Amino acid sequence: MEAHFDAIVTSGYSVSLFTDWRGARFTQVWVKQRAADGAVPKAEPELFGARRATSKRHPIDGVSAENCTEQLGLLGPWHERLPHFRLEFTPSSGAELQSEYLVPRRHALPALRAIDGLRERVAPLLQISEVRTIAADDLWMSPCYAQACVGIHFTWIPDWPAVRELLPLIEEQLAPFDARPHWGKLFTTPPARLRALYPRLPDFQELLRRYDPSGKFRNPFLDTAIFGAPQ
Repeated sequence: MEAHFDAIVTSGYSVSLFTDWRGARFTQVWVKQRAADGAVPKAEPELFGARRATSKRHPIDGVSAENCTEQLGLLGPWHERLPHFRLEFTPSSGAELQSEYLVPRRHALPALRAIDGLRERVAPLLQISEVRTIAADDLWMSPCYAQACVGIHFTWIPDWPAVRELLPLIEEQLAPFDARPHWGKLFTTPPARLRALYPRLPDFQELLRRYDPSGKFRNPFLDTAIFGAPQ
């Protein structure tokens, strides 16, 4: 993977790498292709040593793939293929916590090596980790604002005290790579650091003050993360 990262993550329209961080390896790679004119894209027997699956898989080893969207080259509309899990079923494992950090794509490999350095701390609390690439956008508060990113996602066991103790260590390791946390998942990045990571944050604050001057649509989390006020 280190020698062929770009080739692997561009091998399909959407590519996800999964690992449990119990070893220096990825356990699965999911490649999703766009089908031109209804033609099933050809799937090679191997992808840089990874053998093509012959049965449906769940990202977490030993968990039934019943909740997952269709795989194995079966055609379908984008909203039934790009998500990993079927909307009418419990996503992932159900009992879980989640975190995700977005780093500039050029930092992908050193950032992954940094997480690998915490393997013994991460693995016992982890159900599965997903790595994926995301295109740059122009949304002020997006973690991918103005930069193509690699997302390093963690699905944790439901033990918040232990996860809360670990997150600052992960954030410290990813700090040299300007990792931006996913707003909708768990993180402990302090407000001062968030202000440094989001150059358009002052513009967003001004919009909030202009259109919601009384703070009707704010809450303690937004007061802390966006405005830096103590909870």
